[in-house]
Amino acid sequence: MNVINKFNEKEVIGFFRQLGIYSKEKNGYVYPHSETAASVCDALCMEIKRLGIEIFLECNIESIYKKEDFLIDCYDNNENRRVNTKSVILAAGSNALPVSGSDGSGYKIALDMGCSVKRPLPALVQLKSDNKFCRIMAGVRSTGTVKIYIDDEEISRDTGEIQYTDYGISGIPVFQVSRFAVRGVFEKKKVTAAIDMISDIEYDDIASDIEMRIKREPQKTIEQFFAGIVNKKLVSAAAKSINADINMPVGEAGKGMCFLIVKQLKNFIFNITGYKGFENAQVCQGGIELSQINPDTMESLNTKGLYFAGEIVDVDGKCGGYNLQWAFSSGHLAGLMSSRSKNIERR
Repeated sequence: MNVINKFNEKEVIGFFRQLGIYSKEKNGYVYPHSETAASVCDALCMEIKRLGIEIFLECNIESIYKKEDFLIDCYDNNENRRVNTKSVILAAGSNALPVSGSDGSGYKIALDMGCSVKRPLPALVQLKSDNKFCRIMAGVRSTGTVKIYIDDEEISRDTGEIQYTDYGISGIPVFQVSRFAVRGVFEKKKVTAAIDMISDIEYDDIASDIEMRIKREPQKTIEQFFAGIVNKKLVSAAAKSINADINMPVGEAGKGMCFLIVKQLKNFIFNITGYKGFENAQVCQGGIELSQINPDTMESLNTKGLYFAGEIVDVDGKCGGYNLQWAFSSGHLAGLMSSRSKNIERR
């Protein structure tokens, strides 16, 4: 879609600069100079007030239907209200993070208006596993690479700080690949995560040292032997997965067993059985199908005057501001195009 190019990241930064929000860059990411999200929200609210835009808070939309114009029925402060308008932007968010007020009710409105909705599922979310060694590794944060396989085919990978929990795996790299795993589990496919717990060290580099080190320090236990490479909890899980005793001296265990432990550390398999729910998800995958939207206007191809913006659309991105950029770009385009018809009546 050309939506982001119509209001790109530089234009977003410039827009907020006009509102008094200065930005700064850190490791390739752009943040408000205040380092508080509330300042962005406050700036937008003040601009809305300056422009004289009327907002109805705590207003539940009950239905939207179209005759000649759109009729919006809502319930506001114990009072039924009807809004008559030439155009509507449906930007009701998704199921993700319902405590923010985004409860997925916009999907029902869209369905009632004849839109097709791809099943919403959590994205940027933690993954669950039935691996019996999860409890051993719980609490560890360690840099590594996670690969997601669907029916034994690699679909996605990412590197960074992985968090090991008693229920499975978490952390930014896991979030980045989670959309594929979640959809695979939902579709009842075989989903596995292979984690390289020492992705910054090649297998051959470690293997070449093992025989020499065993000869020099045969009295060291397996746990002690690998202590300088990776967290001992991960060593314990890798050793137990091949039925090795971490308290066994490496001189007794031999190089063959040490090689097997390294292979486990380089390719530790988690069978993915589930995922955390919408209350934990940062975003949602699924939503209004893109085939029903004009990418040049964000207008529905089926209902003239109906526009979409933000996460209610079947668009989701990685961590790092991509989803915010989509919200800004799609919202800007939908607002620009829908403003061509701006007659509103209320009863």
